[in-house]
Amino acid sequence: MAMELRHLRFFIAVAEEGHITRAAERLGIQQPPLSQRIKAIERELDVQLFRRKARGVELTEAGRVFLDNARAMLAHNERAIDSTRRTARGEQGRLCVGVTPTGPFHPFVPRVIRAFREAFPLVSLTLEECLSPELLIRLRNEQMDAAFLRTPMAEPEHLVIAPLIEEPMVVALPNAHALVQNDGDRAALSLKDLAGETFIVYARQHGPGLYDATTVACLKAGFSPRLGQEAPRVTSALGLVAAGLGISVVPASMQRMAMDGVAYRRLKGAAQPKAVLTLASRRGDPSAVVRNFLSLVRRTAKNFQADSEKAA
Repeated sequence: MAMELRHLRFFIAVAEEGHITRAAERLGIQQPPLSQRIKAIERELDVQLFRRKARGVELTEAGRVFLDNARAMLAHNERAIDSTRRTARGEQGRLCVGVTPTGPFHPFVPRVIRAFREAFPLVSLTLEECLSPELLIRLRNEQMDAAFLRTPMAEPEHLVIAPLIEEPMVVALPNAHALVQNDGDRAALSLKDLAGETFIVYARQHGPGLYDATTVACLKAGFSPRLGQEAPRVTSALGLVAAGLGISVVPASMQRMAMDGVAYRRLKGAAQPKAVLTLASRRGDPSAVVRNFLSLVRRTAKNFQADSEKAA
């Protein structure tokens, strides 16, 4: 029969006290059962662990080795229990979070990732950048736990898409563009001012959210945008703008990406397009780590939006 952990504790108490009666008092049990249990351990191991003395007991050489091992086994058991409980509470484990290429430029994303790492330092968190369709596939295949998207959409089967933050979009123009050269005060532009321009847009198959936001806003402003080259990523779109191949409407947070040859201007009017940051996750995910992350993201988003509205 395997030795019980409580029996190891009995042995450790006797070894540390050097006296069975004092060890029994420490353990809150009677002295005779404790003495019998120590003898039973010695019989089970077929080893003498203690030498009896007139005023107590002392460890044999084998007893000292067993004491070291008993303490190590108890410590290992306690660590295993603590680790299991932390995992059950979502305080320990692994988390893989996906983000679209424009996501990290929004200050909310690094802020909430930093907040989660501070709140749950024992969780191993990885952040991976992918285009929206790949993020959704990896979520469904359980290769990823949650993802920040720029694509407002109907919730796909088995996934939850939660809107977090809405931000305005701005227009990126070549530095040499007449609308840039003629507005020394960096005045906001109307979408109607851009009716004759060539729009560099994101390929819909890579993420329709920003594409749709741009085209819908232009239609509301009274014109159908003339579409130029499609770009799979916002950085690619800005590179094409810098080359003078057109203009592009991008989330306002992208202004943090300074690029030679590109100027940003605010948009005005009722038809301003909006970029929505959303969070995708699997419906009913049983992981406590994931639940903690989703809860923290939602709370942080509410505070972030409230602070942004106050600042505005």
